[in-house]
Amino acid sequence: MQLPPKVTDRAFARLAAINAGQAVPRALRVAVEGGGCSGFQYDLKLEDTPAADDIVLEGAGQRVFIDPVSLPFLENATIDFTDELIGARFVVQNPNATSSCGCGISFSM
Repeated sequence: MQLPPKVTDRAFARLAAINAGQAVPRALRVAVEGGGCSGFQYDLKLEDTPAADDIVLEGAGQRVFIDPVSLPFLENATIDFTDELIGARFVVQNPNATSSCGCGISFSM
């Protein structure tokens, strides 16, 4: 059995801020695709509705969608939000990654 990633309170709070005042709140989709400079890359985007087979993580009235193909790559990972000098963004801290590029979007296993 694969354990889904953890979503931090900070990530859920940022989603809530994004969705404040929206008639229909959007969810964060976290997917893993082939590509990038290290072999795999994260695809993060906002979506309205989950696919029928998505894993849906909920907290603070917000949702994160993960497709079943991406789930093994994200086992025990942490989805967070960071606000640093280089910018504010959602990040994935993945203990399964053996290496990653400088931007943190691309990784290998």
